[in-house]
Amino acid sequence: MNSFVRRASFIAGTTSLALVFGAGAASAHVSVYAPGAEQGGYSVLAFRVPTESDTAATSSVKVELPGLNSARTQPIPGWTSTVDKNAEGLATAVTWTATPGAEVLPGQFQQFLLSAGPLPEQESVSFPATQTYNDGEVVEWNEEPAADGSEPEHPAPLLTLTAASAEAHGHGAATVTAEAEAPSVAESDNTARWMAGVALVLGALGAALGIGAAVRGRRS
Repeated sequence: MNSFVRRASFIAGTTSLALVFGAGAASAHVSVYAPGAEQGGYSVLAFRVPTESDTAATSSVKVELPGLNSARTQPIPGWTSTVDKNAEGLATAVTWTATPGAEVLPGQFQQFLLSAGPLPEQESVSFPATQTYNDGEVVEWNEEPAADGSEPEHPAPLLTLTAASAEAHGHGAATVTAEAEAPSVAESDNTARWMAGVALVLGALGAALGIGAAVRGRRS
């Protein structure tokens, strides 16, 4: 049951991310999306990487991570992934590399999903990225917004986090409790159906015996 719920949640989250990507496909910057991501929580981070070059394809993408306990990549056909960790075992970076023929061509973009957490307990978190093209060009997406709020030429992917919700944690606990109780409820239901079936069989048998006795009585 738990695996089914996690799989359904992941599919729903992936669908939402696909809609977000479709809405913002015109942007030409490396960006990150994670609708509903909370401070201190786990989430699926989606990095969108468009190919800006008119003559070369994106062959590699490296994203810096803020030292996370968990960082798991989703397999992408034609791409390999590597997660770097420090001496404490925290994930500090993830690199996706294309095999020949799987690069992101000019005019296209690719999305890279990363299940990660717990996220920093702060209002926003930056994920500096390095985009490498198959002609050797390297673009660093690591610039912070200017003091006046204007966007730099190569901004680092920035994710805004919502405050941790106590209600959300409570809802999660309620869900787990309900799932834990589900088998016993189903068990009771099955038992009731079994007993009802037995009662019907016994009733039918009793009726048959009664009819048989009546028939024998008339013959006698």
